[in-house]
Amino acid sequence: MRGNVIVGQSGGPTSVINSSLVGVFKTAKDRGAGKVYGMLHGIKGLLDNQFVDLSEHIKTDLDIDLLKRTPSSFLGSCRYKLPEICDNREVYDQIFAKLKELDIEAFFYIGGNDSMDTIKKLSDYAVLVNSDIKFMGVPKTIDNDLATTDHTPGFGSAAKYIAAVTKEIIRDGLVYDYPTITIMEIMGRNAGWLTAATALSKGEDCEGVDMIFLPEVPFNIDKFMERVKTLSKEKSSIVIAISEGIKLEDGRYVFELADHVEFTDAFGHKQLSGSSKFLADKVGAELGVKTRAIELSTLQRCAAHMTSRVDITEAFQVGGAAVKAAFEGESGRVIVLDRVSEDPYICTTSSQDVHKIANIEKKVPLDWIINDGTFVSDELIHYIRPLIQAELSPVMVDGLPRHLKLSL
Repeated sequence: MRGNVIVGQSGGPTSVINSSLVGVFKTAKDRGAGKVYGMLHGIKGLLDNQFVDLSEHIKTDLDIDLLKRTPSSFLGSCRYKLPEICDNREVYDQIFAKLKELDIEAFFYIGGNDSMDTIKKLSDYAVLVNSDIKFMGVPKTIDNDLATTDHTPGFGSAAKYIAAVTKEIIRDGLVYDYPTITIMEIMGRNAGWLTAATALSKGEDCEGVDMIFLPEVPFNIDKFMERVKTLSKEKSSIVIAISEGIKLEDGRYVFELADHVEFTDAFGHKQLSGSSKFLADKVGAELGVKTRAIELSTLQRCAAHMTSRVDITEAFQVGGAAVKAAFEGESGRVIVLDRVSEDPYICTTSSQDVHKIANIEKKVPLDWIINDGTFVSDELIHYIRPLIQAELSPVMVDGLPRHLKLSL
């Protein structure tokens, strides 16, 4: 392949998403690609004629090292939903005309579930119009909810940060001589993988969280209050982890029980926030004890100071594997991670049909949720633990991490 390629980033950022970008950029250049363009703000940026030649912004080996360690989306992101092909062919004609103008032979999109929907539609349209452009998905999401892949780049580092912060929150609660109840709210939308990572806090130096509530199991407020009351008679400091997406039996999110401002993105996803505060206020009012609600919110997405080396390495690998697959003629595919060994931990890459991944949520298996929906099994803990191993220290300048900034 001697033509040009283009790459974009979409959806929520992670601490290792730029390592995948480097994987695409470096592998494409090493394999003889002409220019490597970067879409600014994903497919929406391409439609708005916003893109850059990445060679003008990634010039040295130091730039590559810095970019791998730089959190969030270097190129910017979007949550833009392409219309169905039958509803609006004009937008696809516009995209393909721009790709032809840039002499693009391969298109790479780094993202999660919704981003794979973009790859699915573009690759389907390529078949429809007999285009030779290759379309490849590069997995990314801290939520770990992509189907067919063992896990997703971004998840391991977020899990590492969450487990570490949980230990610190637990220790903070132990200093007081009066009862305290802390409720942590973790991201993940409708999948509880990230919230389950709080279970890793338990060890010789930490008793771990007291209860964990995932969205895969309906949340019963009355049972929750009974359990908290019972626990409060047994110990003074209680730490509970909940997913932002916990729902009642009737399908309502818990945060919807409180006053809230509702925002819904282009893919129909509600902004989930406020469940921990609602529950902490309820516990405080009924039990008369000091409570805290802690939303990790965006802190858990881009904590590059606690990146997992396993995670950042695999993020680079899936970017490179996507380029290799496209250069070998594949299209309409997504690179996935296949766990082939537990001890020692070994993961390889392969590609899967995007139609088996786009718009499908992978949730925590119900048999990995135990104690009547209040904790997670050892199998789930063992699944996560290899993904948080080792560290890649930031490049420190004047006491703080140095990042690579896109200068336009």
